[in-house]
Amino acid sequence: MSATSGRVRVSIVGASGYTGGELLRLLLDHPGAEVLCATSRSLAGQPLHRVHPNLRGRSEMLFTVPEEVPASDAVFLCMPHGEASREIERWLDRARTVIDLSADFRLRDAAVYRAWYEEEHPAPGRLASAVYGLPELHRREMRVGAEPARLISGVGCNATAMNLALLPLARAGLIERAICDIKVGSSEAGAEPSAGSHHPERSGAVRSYAPVGHRHAAEVAQELSGGESGGFPLDVSITSIEMVRGVLCTAHVIPTGRVEMKDLWRAYRGAYSGEPFVRLVAEKSGLHRLPDPKILAGTNYADVGFDIDPRSGRIVALCAIDNLMKGAAGSAVQYMNVAFGLDERAGLGFAGLHPC
Repeated sequence: MSATSGRVRVSIVGASGYTGGELLRLLLDHPGAEVLCATSRSLAGQPLHRVHPNLRGRSEMLFTVPEEVPASDAVFLCMPHGEASREIERWLDRARTVIDLSADFRLRDAAVYRAWYEEEHPAPGRLASAVYGLPELHRREMRVGAEPARLISGVGCNATAMNLALLPLARAGLIERAICDIKVGSSEAGAEPSAGSHHPERSGAVRSYAPVGHRHAAEVAQELSGGESGGFPLDVSITSIEMVRGVLCTAHVIPTGRVEMKDLWRAYRGAYSGEPFVRLVAEKSGLHRLPDPKILAGTNYADVGFDIDPRSGRIVALCAIDNLMKGAAGSAVQYMNVAFGLDERAGLGFAGLHPC
């Protein structure tokens, strides 16, 4: 931290995309952070509002190139898959803590990484020591004594929703099998246009783009389907829908035994009663009785709900998030807060808009 300001000095590498823009929006107004630089090779020398128009008038900073990143307390890496891992030693030399928002360090086992990403990991020696960045699971590892963790990996946005929907059930040993049906907005594809994100193709679409085999399933299997939970089969299907921001996970859980609603309330309250960004939304009636990603746009909250089919005993667990916030940049700021001993809620107090 800066000796004069007491703030965490941060740099953002790859700041021209959606996630980088969200990090800038949060950190420029963060009471405990000072943004030193934001990089973009293609936009070097241009103002932030060239690609982030919502930041017009918020900062006089210009984009710079990665080679000009100064020594920082925290460096946020918003780079394409595979790039961070190839340069990780360089960034660890520039910062006390590196927070990587790509998928490069989410899986701890190099063989598992190879199986899911079909290539060798460029820095396998760093996998075991990287902290999987879900505070609800790994808060203690993000700060070791008085020091922040050296390397924290971001969590996949779909994996975040799945993990938070299923975590209380996994801890209680209630999952025999889980099938996660996930609906996602278009911003999950990133800022670069593609055939699938072209407006005439994307508008009005309900398109199943990963009916099987989505890589985020590997993260959930690593975190929940082993250890104390004892392991359970997990299947995932993902569908693109008419929405810009948001993820809704609807998990269909075959339980290990018959459960009642009071059992679910006990499990979910036990898991989340002290969590600042997880809200339980499971009411008996009303328009907003279950999680809805629309009302979470721009927030770091995860709304979690649940119900039971009285005929079959199937549990339905739901989690809604903003994929760019709790699924990416918001969680990354949350990690920073935890790692550097700041108020975990700092810079993340936006409650969202309604209606929007």
